[in-house]
Order: sequence, then C-alpha cells, then structure tokens
Amino acid sequence: MASLKNILIGKPLKNEALSGEKMGVVWGLPILASDAISSVAYAGQQILIVLLPALGALAFTQLGFITAATVVLLAILVLSYRQTIDNYPNGGGAFVVAKENLGVIPGVVAGAALTVGYIMTVAVSVASGVEQVTSVFSALRPFEVPISVLLVLLLMVGNLRGIRESARIFGVPTYAFVFGMLVMMAVGAYQILSGKTGDVPDIQPTASGLATPLIILTLQAFSSGCSALTGVEAVSNAVPSFRNPPTKYAKTVLVLLAVIATVLLAGTAFLAFGYHPTAGGESPALIMQLAQSVFGHGFMYYYIMVSTFLILILAANTAYTGFPVLVSVMAREGYAPRQLSMRGDRLSFSNGIMLLSAASILLLIFFRAKVEGLIGLYAVGVFISFTLSQAGMLMRWIKHRGKHWLPKAIINGTGALVTTAVVAVVSIFMFAKGAWIVVFLIPLLILLMLRVKRHYTAVSKQLRVTEEMFVTLDISKDHYRNRVIVPMASINQASIRALRYAKTISDNVTAFSVATDEEAENKLRTRWNKLRTDIPYVIKYSPYRKVVDPLLEFIKSAEYDYRKGDMITVILPQFSVHKAWNALLHNRTRVYIEKQLLRHKHIVVAVMPFQLKDDKAALGDDEYID
Repeated sequence: MASLKNILIGKPLKNEALSGEKMGVVWGLPILASDAISSVAYAGQQILIVLLPALGALAFTQLGFITAATVVLLAILVLSYRQTIDNYPNGGGAFVVAKENLGVIPGVVAGAALTVGYIMTVAVSVASGVEQVTSVFSALRPFEVPISVLLVLLLMVGNLRGIRESARIFGVPTYAFVFGMLVMMAVGAYQILSGKTGDVPDIQPTASGLATPLIILTLQAFSSGCSALTGVEAVSNAVPSFRNPPTKYAKTVLVLLAVIATVLLAGTAFLAFGYHPTAGGESPALIMQLAQSVFGHGFMYYYIMVSTFLILILAANTAYTGFPVLVSVMAREGYAPRQLSMRGDRLSFSNGIMLLSAASILLLIFFRAKVEGLIGLYAVGVFISFTLSQAGMLMRWIKHRGKHWLPKAIINGTGALVTTAVVAVVSIFMFAKGAWIVVFLIPLLILLMLRVKRHYTAVSKQLRVTEEMFVTLDISKDHYRNRVIVPMASINQASIRALRYAKTISDNVTAFSVATDEEAENKLRTRWNKLRTDIPYVIKYSPYRKVVDPLLEFIKSAEYDYRKGDMITVILPQFSVHKAWNALLHNRTRVYIEKQLLRHKHIVVAVMPFQLKDDKAALGDDEYID
C-alpha cells in the first residue's frame, strides 16, 4: 500500500518544501479562475433554456441584457473581494470576515454556505464537462454517472500530489480553452458582421411559455445564469497558497479572472445572438452548437470540444484549492474536525481533499450527473457567502474606518445589497429545482459546526491546566499507587509475556480469568498451577458469558481491596497475525474490553503485543500444506 501511495501521489515532502508549493500568477490564474471561466460553457445555456420556450428568437436579445447585468455584478464582487484580500491575507474569506465583524453565527453561516458551494462546484463542473462530450457522442449518455465518478477520483489523486504538481497538470487546459474560445469568437464575429453566417433559424416561442410574464422570465433566467459568478470567492479563500507577496498575486489573479470571464461571457452572448442556437432537450451543448456553426466539423470544432470538456472538469480544481484551505481555517477555529487542519504527505490538506471528493460523488450519484438537477443547488450557497462577506467588510469600515474608508464602505454596501437581492431571486426561482436541499442543508451544517465547536470547547476546558494548578501541583511528590491486573482468556505465551511485563511496573499484580463453565475453570486452574509464580490468580464464573462485568465487579469488591486514589493498569495480551486476512479468523474481544474499561477514569489500559510468525515459518515444511 505504501508503494502504491507513492506511485499515485508521490513521495512525502518535508515541511521546508512548503514554500516551493506556493503559486504565482501564471499557475494561480488557471487553478483559481477555472471555475469562473468555465461557467461560460453552461451559464448561457441555462439562461436560454428558460427564455427560448417563452420568447423564441427574442431570447437572444434578452440574453445580452442578462449577460450585461452579470458582468456588472462580477465587477462589484471583484472590487469587494480585493478589499477582503488586503485585510484578510490568511485565507478563510467570507467565514473569517463574517465571524470577525458580524459575529459567530453569521461566520458559521458563511462557512456552511461556502462548504456547500464548493461541493456543488465539483459536482456541477464534472457533470457539465461530461454533458459536453455526451451531447456529441450520444452512445456515452448511459454512462454519465460512472464517468463522472471516475473523473472526480482522478481529480482527487491529482490534488493529493500537491499544489505545484496539480497546477502543472490542470493549468494548461485552462489556457487552451481561453485560446480556443477567443479564436471562435473572433472568427464568429467576422462571419456575423460580414453576413456569412448562412441560414439562421427563426425560433418561435411555444404555447406553454407565452403565459409567463417577462419580468418573471428574466429573473428566473438571471438566477440560472448567476452560476457564472461562482469561483470569484475562491481567490480570497486561498490567499495563503500564493508566493510572497501573496496579496499582490491574489489581487492580480482576481482582476485577470474578471477580465477573461467578461470577455468570454460577452463573446458567447454575441455569438448566440448571431447564430440562434437551441437549448435543452436533446440539443447539443451551447458551446458545441456555436463551434459547429463557426468551424463546421473541422479541427477547431473538436479542439473546442476537448478543451471545453477539460476546462469544465478542471474547473472543479478551483474547489479543490479553496475548500481544503477554508475547512482548515474552520478546523483551527474549532468549527470543523481538527483532522481537516492537518497537511498530508505532499503538504496539501489531504483530508479536506478526500472529504470534498466523497461529498461530490454522492451528489453526482443522487442527481445522476444531470446539470439541470444540480444547477439549482449551485448559486444559493455561494451568494449567501457573497452577501455575508460584503456585509462583514461594510461593518469593518464603519467600526474601524481608516484611509479612504467611505468609498470602500460604499463598494461593500452596494455589493451586500445586490447579492442579497440575488440570493432572494435565486432561492425563489430555484427552490423547486433543487435549491430546497441547500436551504435545509446549510442549517444542518451550521448545527453540526456549532456542536463541533461546543465539543472542542468542553474538551479544552476539562484539559486546561490553570495558573493555580501550576502553583499547587508537584508531580515529583504527588503520584499514584499502581496496581496491575492481567486478564487472560487462556494461559499461553502471550499472557505469560504480559505477566512478566506486569511485574516490572508494579509489585501488586493479579491474574484474572473468566470461566463460563466448571470444566473451563478446572482447566485454567490446572495449567496455572504448573507455573512457578507467586502472582495471585482469580477465576470468576460468568453464567451469562460476559467478560467485562465480572472484571469490574472484582475491582469494586472487598476481595480486591481497592482504595480510592489507586490507579489500576489492565494489561491485555494481544497477538498480531502476519497477514491481514488472518485477522478475520480471530475475535475482537480485546477491542471491546478496552472500550468498556476506558470509561472509568481510574483504569489505565495497556496492550501487550505478541507477534506471530507466518504460518509456513511456524509449521515448517513438514506440516505446512500449500
């Protein structure tokens, strides 16, 4: 297993190698911007799915207005998050901002919302990437779920190899996608402006779509298109992943992200206006329809297909960069299991990476890797975190002010108002499409996070050594009197080894056995009498075949003469087998006994190991039968 692990994720790195795992702009941009950039591949499609049945060809004009509104909102978010990066360079994003400026509950809400958002990023990105391919190769559609699960596992392995290697693996496809899209937009714009688009279909509205008011349609389409803004927060969450100076690199990546996303969103809307693609049902993905209209079925068509597939799959890498850092911050604060704050062999937060993969796979299986089912869950959590982050920054400026605080407060206040409105719109129009799951899931996560924090607080309170205790404690004088009990199922080499060890740590040693019938008791006593030892031996009869209860009753009995303040060490003999499958042939009584005894604060449990040889080595050539 160790060799396989080294092959898959590489050999362990020293702590000193952490600085070499940091990112710059060249590799930080594709890793952290891939989510926002890749949303071009499905945001426009989701908008048209809503608009085309009701508006027909007029939907493409409305697509332009919705795209413009999305770009304005993107600009507000970028300005706001630049300020977050400057003031909170240690990562954590909305969680840290909201907790510090608005209170614990808003901070936990932001953390829970971001957690859901990152999980959804992986699920939606992978499902959408698979959809791009299956829309062209329809024979693969029955296998969308297993393909999606396999891709998540590959992403997990790639990210477990560390930030630097994952950047090299996943960075190139992002640049390849941007290049392909820019070429397609340039060629497509030339064809549209020169009138060389050929016959453009005149799409008519359906009867069922005509009944919906325009304002409702627009808001519903906007709520679907807001998925294009996910991923903006990832840069502020992952500031510690950048090289020095991290804030400079992070802000540069954020601006480049906004510029590229704006160009691609606007270009896609313009091409859609010129070529009138369809959406929904059995229609190919929007990008693939545009690529076919611009390039036919030549090389660039397949280039766009492959690069789109890769960017959508690798867009999940934004979550793999942001989520582990976020939950590590939450874990250090005590709101998530402490294991999530630990770095793995390759200096990545490996537990967070595996948790993200497992949660995303469950979603993909549950929703059968369908983008339409997942998209409703996507934007709610992200925009809740947007709102709390902007509100937290606004409160920070009001409390602390500082240089140019008023313009900064206006930017964050505007952002908070706009994203609050978007949360309301998305929640209302996406509720029936799956957002109800997020509405219930986020409160559940909040409850779990608060329970985790309460537990860690309680543990800390009980383990804390106060200043008064330091004054009164004298470990060199205050010590326990140790008494030892060695429970034995039988008298064998493992139990005899445990008895020998017991004599080295205490002069008060008792051997203890439980017998379930008279014959077993006589056999135990006969074998014990053959040992030359002065250790007392106690055998208790257990008519109900229990093991722990007779031992505890003996400790409490006058026969044992236990005195308050004494510590009792129970040494459990345990042999270990040579091969893993051999363990299935032996019971786990020792584990059960240990678990029950550790509930008592005056009992210490120790395990005395006895390593068995391989079967062939133990039996010899004469007795061993292969």
